[in-house]
Amino acid sequence: MSDAGSIYDLEYTDNTGRTVSLAEFTGRPILIVNTASRCGFTPQYEGLQRLHEQFADRGLAIVGFPCDQFAHQEPGDDAEIAAFCSTTYGVTFPLSTKVEVNGPRTHPVFTFLKRRSRSLLGSTVKWNFTKFLISPDGQTVQRFSPNTRPDQLSTQIESMLSPAA
Repeated sequence: MSDAGSIYDLEYTDNTGRTVSLAEFTGRPILIVNTASRCGFTPQYEGLQRLHEQFADRGLAIVGFPCDQFAHQEPGDDAEIAAFCSTTYGVTFPLSTKVEVNGPRTHPVFTFLKRRSRSLLGSTVKWNFTKFLISPDGQTVQRFSPNTRPDQLSTQIESMLSPAA
């Protein structure tokens, strides 16, 4: 479904094999990141987890999409990836099964994200830890480079969230 009108029209398979409809996150901002366990940016898992802990109760959803398309930096299977993320970085936000973000087998979520966001280098995802922040309308997408640390997204995230209780 690459012609989805909203991110909420799409789904992914989580790392336990469960199909997850992104409609579960309707009306909430979503941060989607293509991740890898053996990348120079892998320590960003820690920052992503901090964002999850800071903003989840106000509506932010974070989903990591492991990808092995860049220098074979995500060689493990789904269970190994989950164990690594949990033990090394305390990750508790959801992870998908390993996906492709470019090429003929691009996951539909990334087809949508690339069509809805602009990059100076075109629509291709250039490396691991490219971040996509989807507004609560499910249609507006902001794209951030791998060099953008998760904590640098706080202002954009905050502007999309419900006020603190």
